[in-house]
Amino acid sequence: MAPKSLLAVNAGSSSVKITFFTLEKPPRTIADAQISGITAPPAQLKYTRGPGSSTHKEELEERLETPQDAFKALLKRCFTDRELSEVASAEDLAYICHRVVHGGDYRDAVEITDETYHYLEEVEDLAPLHNFSALEIVRMCRKELPHVKSITFFDSAFHQTLPEHVRTYPIDPKVAKANKLRKYGFHGISYSFILRSVAAFLDKRVDQTNLIAMHLGSGASLCAIREGRSIDTSMGLTPLAGLPGATRSGDIDPCLVFHYTNEAGNLSPTSTKAMHISMAEEILNKKSGWRALTGTTDFSQIAVAEPPSAAHKLALKIVEDRLVGFIGNYFVKLEGQVDALVFAGGIGEKSALLRRRVVERVRCLGFTVDRDANEAEMSGDRVIDISGADVGSRRVLVCQTNEQFEMAYQCLEQRR
Repeated sequence: MAPKSLLAVNAGSSSVKITFFTLEKPPRTIADAQISGITAPPAQLKYTRGPGSSTHKEELEERLETPQDAFKALLKRCFTDRELSEVASAEDLAYICHRVVHGGDYRDAVEITDETYHYLEEVEDLAPLHNFSALEIVRMCRKELPHVKSITFFDSAFHQTLPEHVRTYPIDPKVAKANKLRKYGFHGISYSFILRSVAAFLDKRVDQTNLIAMHLGSGASLCAIREGRSIDTSMGLTPLAGLPGATRSGDIDPCLVFHYTNEAGNLSPTSTKAMHISMAEEILNKKSGWRALTGTTDFSQIAVAEPPSAAHKLALKIVEDRLVGFIGNYFVKLEGQVDALVFAGGIGEKSALLRRRVVERVRCLGFTVDRDANEAEMSGDRVIDISGADVGSRRVLVCQTNEQFEMAYQCLEQRR
């Protein structure tokens, strides 16, 4: 019997999300499942059979030590669900699409072979905090599901169009080349979805679309897109650069960490034989951001009209300030030719307050927001217009991004 479905996997250090899709064009969602809290048990399961179905939630009694354990648990739950006839077993899978943050110099998605797998092992050292969990699942699939084609999609691939003067750091070129030290940029799978969706919404060709797009979540970034190509983005060699996040510092003076601790270059206690993390990486990626300021990673507790403390108010102002700075920077780089300012990601889609404050700060660039449209509940539409009605006002949009769908869409477009 021919395979019936495609599986998209989005793995982090403490959560794993999977979505089963049909092999139709465009793909249709069969089921969504997620396990979170792997590192802070009890783990939580969320499970939905197709669009419009109710979401089942439960605490898991079994202890899951790794993303691989969570992935196996999710597969078992879906394969034993009698109501999911299209995914009764691994034999029903044609492809497994893996989101991998750092793809080095890969410009496109690649099928896992001995050669591509070896390259990703080498690149893993560039982003141990971000690639490790995803590659652990790639390794497992390669070993236990060899009959299913594993396709890796990279957050960095969308930004391979960055001009040389943007991607190059002013350091010794020989050292930079030998160690692959340059700006790569991330959230590219999301930006690809945003670009395609917004271009369709504006009734424009992708290669004629200019955007300032924001993927705002616990990890956050911006991207300047000219004629459908990334020309700059806020993240750099790793996802640490640019905006502050829930636990990331964002841009800081590079010397700060050495004044923070004289152990910055030592290995973190969280390092393992397979994953080497320095104290500097641990501090700036895991012990900074708005949690360091407020004690919470939940931005909805910070972006409120009356922040509960001065620290919460300061954290909100910092995020707003950094966003406004990048928007101004990218507006100039795009020479004012901007079709839309786009908010996406969990925070971008949910925080009406942050959207309003940011747009009001860049009003001098021609952006305005309609308060009622901005405050309205997000509908099922991929793209929503919240632009103000002022004469000559530029478009401000909210895009409900979907990285799993984007991987499935690209996989089927390229391989059928």
